[in-house]
Amino acid sequence: MRTQDLLEPPHRLLRDLRTGAALKPDGRTFLPHARAVLVAARQAVESVQRETRPLRVDVLGSRLASTDLLRDFHRRHPELPLETVTLTGAHAAAQALIDGEIDAAFVHLREPVRDIDPRLDDAPAFLEALEIVVGERHPLAGATSVDLTDLTSYKAWMPGIVEGSEWADFYRELADEFGLTIDPTGPDFGIEPLLDVISESRSLVTYVGERTRIVWSPHQNLTRIPIVAPTPRYPWSLIWHSGNRHPGLRRLVAHTREHGPRTGLTPSWLPAPSRAAFPR
Repeated sequence: MRTQDLLEPPHRLLRDLRTGAALKPDGRTFLPHARAVLVAARQAVESVQRETRPLRVDVLGSRLASTDLLRDFHRRHPELPLETVTLTGAHAAAQALIDGEIDAAFVHLREPVRDIDPRLDDAPAFLEALEIVVGERHPLAGATSVDLTDLTSYKAWMPGIVEGSEWADFYRELADEFGLTIDPTGPDFGIEPLLDVISESRSLVTYVGERTRIVWSPHQNLTRIPIVAPTPRYPWSLIWHSGNRHPGLRRLVAHTREHGPRTGLTPSWLPAPSRAAFPR
């Protein structure tokens, strides 16, 4: 393909569709090179702006443990400008790192990050214990802790589980191994409507992470109960592009490695892909 062809109308790269456009074979060949040029141009500009540009970190959700982890870092480094984004999962975060749109992301990895892209790196960040939430009418409402075997008789309703996501795989493996029933169906109207349903139910539970921030109204009369024997733990990792030279990123990585998961936790369950990467 000649350079001058690319300067003409993009008839060789795109195919018109009724709903927009699709890449032709030449377009698919051209796309990664175009992205590389854009990333290089962005990095060239940012090379003289890094001291003032905020460190951009994907936290997946503002209520999640990942936001708390970043808040812990900010308390220790209040002088460092931060900007949070909420992407849709590990692969979206990895692509954003490759494209230079973010500097780091907190995710659950279903595969080694270098299998996604050899330019990416990671560090274990946090093993988040799961809890259940039940209403006052539920038979488990008075318990101070529950075993996983206690939960086989009750359906967990979790309409926020997105099919194909890493958290969907986490809960699917947990359910399969311990004979749990986890129902992801139904419209996801957010945490507040979900808690309304749980507060009225005598049979439903829902799962949350220990550092998931939820607030309920007094009339809901809900209880959070830790799960033990073993405790399921959601494994959070920090991932970043190994070529990123933002000074704040080096400090975030160092902080994560210093304050990451420790050995000696109570008996825990992790999904199979995480068992080698996280201390037990």
